[in-house]
Amino acid sequence: MEDFLEQMRNDHKDFDHGSLEGNFGSQPFELFSTWFSEAIETKQVEPNAFVLSTVNTALQASSRILYLKEVLDNQFVFYTNYNSHKGTDLMHNNTASMLFFWPNLQRQVRIEGTCSKVPSAVSDAYFASRPRASQIGAWASHQSEKLEDRTMLEARVEALAQQFPDSVPRPPHWGGYALTPTLVEFWQGRPSRLHDRIVYEQVEGQWEIYRKNP
Repeated sequence: MEDFLEQMRNDHKDFDHGSLEGNFGSQPFELFSTWFSEAIETKQVEPNAFVLSTVNTALQASSRILYLKEVLDNQFVFYTNYNSHKGTDLMHNNTASMLFFWPNLQRQVRIEGTCSKVPSAVSDAYFASRPRASQIGAWASHQSEKLEDRTMLEARVEALAQQFPDSVPRPPHWGGYALTPTLVEFWQGRPSRLHDRIVYEQVEGQWEIYRKNP
């Protein structure tokens, strides 16, 4: 691994895929939509994947990869087990950050904000759209709890498949969170590591826009 890292240090990659100049708009959502669409059009790998970071009561941060499922009323929506590690963190501290990274476009979007559960009807609608196997899995997995043997999980899946032979209701412990942004930073790689960083920050109910040093 050391040889590989040494090679990476000596690989002086430059950034030359674009810039952030001109009018960015008065809110961050239009620029995010444009970048997200371009990530899809240029066939970035899993463009809706992002890193969600949360903090527990001991101020220990943790991160994991999730998928953005919806943008509703300028909120970023993802779904999970409310009893999971992330769900427990958010119950005690509802602030979180999201990080999107599209390496082939040399772009990142960092979003900070507060999370709240989406209305039950929204979670119901999304759960109903999931494949049956995923619906069963949402019931079977006691997410983030210790699992002594995988056969226990597989047995729960089989039992639940028999319990719900037709439609599968949404588990009460599973649903969506909506992150309401208070800060959105757009990062565009530029030559000589002089990257563009444009920040939208909520200040007294208005979006303040400014640049940051790279």
